[in-house]
Amino acid sequence: MKKILILFSAIILAVLAACGGSDSGNNESGSENGASASNVDTLVFADAGWNSIRVHNSIAQKIIEEGYGIDTEVTPGSTAATVQGLREGDIDIYMELWTDNIKEVYNEAIEAGDFEKVSTNFDDNEQGIYVPTYVIEGDEERGIEPMAPDLETVEDLKNYPELFEDEAEPGKGRLINAPSGWAVEKAITQKMETYGLNDSFVNFKPGSDAAIVASLADAYDAGEAWVGYYWSPTAVTAKYDLTLLEEPEYDPEVYEETKGTELPPNDVVVGVHKDIPDAAPDVVDFLSNYETNSALTEQALDYMNENEDASAEEAAEWWMKENEDVWTSWVPDDIAETVKQSLE
Repeated sequence: MKKILILFSAIILAVLAACGGSDSGNNESGSENGASASNVDTLVFADAGWNSIRVHNSIAQKIIEEGYGIDTEVTPGSTAATVQGLREGDIDIYMELWTDNIKEVYNEAIEAGDFEKVSTNFDDNEQGIYVPTYVIEGDEERGIEPMAPDLETVEDLKNYPELFEDEAEPGKGRLINAPSGWAVEKAITQKMETYGLNDSFVNFKPGSDAAIVASLADAYDAGEAWVGYYWSPTAVTAKYDLTLLEEPEYDPEVYEETKGTELPPNDVVVGVHKDIPDAAPDVVDFLSNYETNSALTEQALDYMNENEDASAEEAAEWWMKENEDVWTSWVPDDIAETVKQSLE
């Protein structure tokens, strides 16, 4: 009987020892990749539909997967859908939150504690209504005469509807807005009303960023007039010589009421769902150091532009090799060394 009790006790102790470790989702510092303590197996990134966020996703994913031993996934969707996903925890990390494009929702979510800002990715950006510079100044090398030498402001567009004619509605110009799923689309729509453009311009809302780029590229290659929304840093603003049409200086009260000023200055921040700082503290430490600028971002976008088949992931790896001094400053030396080895 005594032998049976001893055997039984040994079995119980073995079971307790087996159950006394971390949860199955726990990724401890003893992992093969040298990852530090984490309570997640997978971190989910937001893809809101443009290439710069995809590049920054890929940079962060490479560092997290190789350096911290945590898998990553990407959830695509509109700005509204992905921000809501971040609030609800369906998305863990958002590498490009254009805060003033979603000012009300962003402030509400921060105040509610739904997600946290951990760093400013970049803040030297521009956005608004652009035309190719040759529309105003001409291009002697291409034999293009100035088409609208007096065009300076967005409001001036109402003097030139025939220049930007919409083939589907002769007599009206076409202004290319942002896609309808993007937060800034509503601001551009309101601007058109405020500046008196609705009688002379069609408010054209393309289905995607790619559709905007295609329409601009076609017009630019043909030396024709084009007007529409875009932003920097992008491969588009790096590749094409564009002029941002002027608007009154940003005034919060006027902008809130009529959108009749420049778009507000935009801190483009990295945000994480409220649970991630506790679930993956060392990843959040890394993200809190994540900082670039428009020029650095456009390097990767230029690479995608010059290598038409290059994916955001390939551009990110190329960028990391070119800017080792930048990204290695975001992480501890041992993590940096592991990631560098994976890039070889």
